[in-house]
Amino acid sequence: MSAFNRTLGDAVQRVTSTALGPYQSAVVRIGFSATWLLFLLREFPHRRELYGPDGPWGWDMAQQLIAGNHAFTALMWSDSALWFELVYVFALLSALLLMLGWRTRTMSVLFMIGVLSLQNRSIFMGDGGDNIVHLMAIYLVFTRCGQVWSLDARRAADAGRQGVDRVGPALWAVLGLALAVVTFMGELSWGWTVVLWGLWAVHGLWWAVNRHAPGEPRTLLDVFANLAHNAGLFVIMAEVCLVYATAGWYKIQGSRWQDGTALYYPLHLDYFSPWPALSGLLASSGVMVLLLTYGTVAVQVAFPFTLFNRRVKNVLLAVMITEHAGIALLLGLPFFSLAMIAADAVFLPTVFLLWVGGRAARGRDRIRAATRRDGAEPEQRSEGAEADRTLVG
Repeated sequence: MSAFNRTLGDAVQRVTSTALGPYQSAVVRIGFSATWLLFLLREFPHRRELYGPDGPWGWDMAQQLIAGNHAFTALMWSDSALWFELVYVFALLSALLLMLGWRTRTMSVLFMIGVLSLQNRSIFMGDGGDNIVHLMAIYLVFTRCGQVWSLDARRAADAGRQGVDRVGPALWAVLGLALAVVTFMGELSWGWTVVLWGLWAVHGLWWAVNRHAPGEPRTLLDVFANLAHNAGLFVIMAEVCLVYATAGWYKIQGSRWQDGTALYYPLHLDYFSPWPALSGLLASSGVMVLLLTYGTVAVQVAFPFTLFNRRVKNVLLAVMITEHAGIALLLGLPFFSLAMIAADAVFLPTVFLLWVGGRAARGRDRIRAATRRDGAEPEQRSEGAEADRTLVG
């Protein structure tokens, strides 16, 4: 019994004292914000047809739907074209800043607002990838996803040299004023009023404690933040497992998946054939179609059960990421695949992520060194070369 109590105590200590998976949560943050950003940029010429005033899902129909399901969308606060453009640009900027990790706690909330505003305005424009982005945008709000690989992490490392932070309080005050205006206008439901004002108050409390009471109050807030982060990360992992489990078990019930021909049909649809020659080549091999069809079902059903075996989990994870890359190439669904790969990244091993981060850092350093050399004056370069020759001689 004492061993069990000791193990339980160690687990509680770890969950409350540490924000687990800092690299995994950072990759999820970067992956989903980059996916949404690239999607918005790709669809920028068609934004009005997708989510704006020129779309088939008109303002009146959207208003009736929102009145029934009470979904959040800032696009229903006004039907003007200017307001739509402002919200679209807002969604772009929040995705970019979240990807870079600038003021991550604030940007995660603004990113969620941007995602929900566009997707809930025209719910029939999305697919499975949009649904994943929709959910993850909410979950990321509760995570400390800017601990590493972010501008926040760099600012925290240089905190002693930068002095008092004035940008954070100014941003908090501006957003509070905007939230007060929206609340006064009656545009928020009571539920979203509580959520947004609660997040605003928590962010202000966090800054105040860090600034004026860095002792025990800060430790207590860290405990709550770690609990929220670890719970959010667990929900993200559970969501990914649920997606694969339900997808796999639903496939098992389909006759085309049972006879091994399901993959054959989408390969012959013009809408899902960006490379007809490649799709035709793959579809011409009955054995390959059979193996890929059964393999897809097997991997999706088995993955949640492999989480207790690290080696098998990593193998299936690599297979699933490869599968999504193939879907992006063969079926022309790049953003769905990017969203699923970003979700899969929550299970990537830390050793692998550290290796990738190290390689990226070395590549960045080489580019900076090359830039410095190219930017040097000709006299400086010749003097440096002469010095090198002198040392060698």
